[in-house]
Amino acid sequence: MSAGELRKGSTIELDGQLYKILDFNHIKIGRGSAQIRLKLRDVRAGHTIERTFQASEKFTRARLEHRNVQYLYNDGDLYYFMDNETFEQTPLGADLLGDALNYVKEGMSLDMLTYKDEPVGVEMPVAVELEVVDTGPAFKGDTATAGTKPATLETGLVIQVPMFINNGDVLKVDTRTAEYLERAG
Repeated sequence: MSAGELRKGSTIELDGQLYKILDFNHIKIGRGSAQIRLKLRDVRAGHTIERTFQASEKFTRARLEHRNVQYLYNDGDLYYFMDNETFEQTPLGADLLGDALNYVKEGMSLDMLTYKDEPVGVEMPVAVELEVVDTGPAFKGDTATAGTKPATLETGLVIQVPMFINNGDVLKVDTRTAEYLERAG
């Protein structure tokens, strides 16, 4: 695929490694040839790199397959998922899950990403519902615009929430930004 076909979220193969495109910038300097700067995350190892290429360069698109799975449990650094069609269980290491660990809870359905039958991670829904397990008390007169306070969710993630949120509330949380969206239910 050409540089013009690259998009945020696409996965490419580069130097034998799989990379997800996190950011994409097209740079034109004076009379010189155009360049593209990519911010890439190694799908398997999880680290982030930045690389610059000539705009004329070609890239190999990595075709990732999506399988619907259900999160079952974890055992140390291994997290077990069950394929909803074959009922086959697949363990994934914490390093492959990355930020998804902040949002997965037992029984949750999501998509497992595989490349040539090798599991390389999971794709989270845009928003998930998580219960507040610990937050400070609300005070009389608190409104939706009165500020925020930290809240610890059932997965251990700490986010900023409005003052009227209490322990036991179930919240919708954006998995891309780790921000409070609304009360669920």
